[in-house]
Amino acid sequence: MENTVKNKSYKQMLWVSMISMTMMFAGLTSAYVVSKSREDWVTFELPSAFYISTLLIILSSITFFFAKKAIKKNNRKQTTSLLITTLILGLAFVYFQFQGFSQLIEAGLYFTGKQSNVSSSFLYVITISHMVHILVGIVVLLRVLYQNTRGKYNANSYLGLDLGAIFWHFVDVLWVYLFLFFYFIG
Repeated sequence: MENTVKNKSYKQMLWVSMISMTMMFAGLTSAYVVSKSREDWVTFELPSAFYISTLLIILSSITFFFAKKAIKKNNRKQTTSLLITTLILGLAFVYFQFQGFSQLIEAGLYFTGKQSNVSSSFLYVITISHMVHILVGIVVLLRVLYQNTRGKYNANSYLGLDLGAIFWHFVDVLWVYLFLFFYFIG
C-alpha cells in the first residue's frame, strides 16, 4: 500500500513538472506567433539536420517503449540493449541539433549580434530550451540504464524505468510539436 501511494506521488510530481514545461513552451511559441507580425521578421527554411534529429528522437521513443515492454517480461538483457539504443539515438539527436545550428549559421541566421534577427533568435531560444530538457532526459536515461544493469528493475518493480520513459516520451512529443510548429507556422 505504501509503495503504491509513493509511486502515485512520484508520477504526479512528474506530470506537474511536465505541465509546467508545456506551459513554458506554449508561452514561447505564442510569443513567436505574435512576433511574426513585426516588420523585421525574416522567414527561413528549417535546417535539414532538424529533419534527421526528428526521426532520431521518434526512433528513440520507440526503443524506450520496447525497453519497458522487455522489463515487464523480465528480459533485463533486452531491456539493457534497448536502453543503450535509446541513449545512442538521444545523443545522435543532440548531435544533429548542433548540426542544425551550424546550418543556420551558414545561412546567415545567428542567435545574437548585429547579424541576428528576431525570428532566428526565437528558433535558437526554443530549440536550446528543448535541448536542455533532452540533456536532463539523457541523465535520467543513464540513471535508468545503470539501475537496470544493477538488477533494480523487474516485471513487478520498474517505477524508475517507467518515470524515465514517461519523461522521454514527453520530450519526444514536445520536439515533434516544436518541429511541426516551425515547419507550418515558421
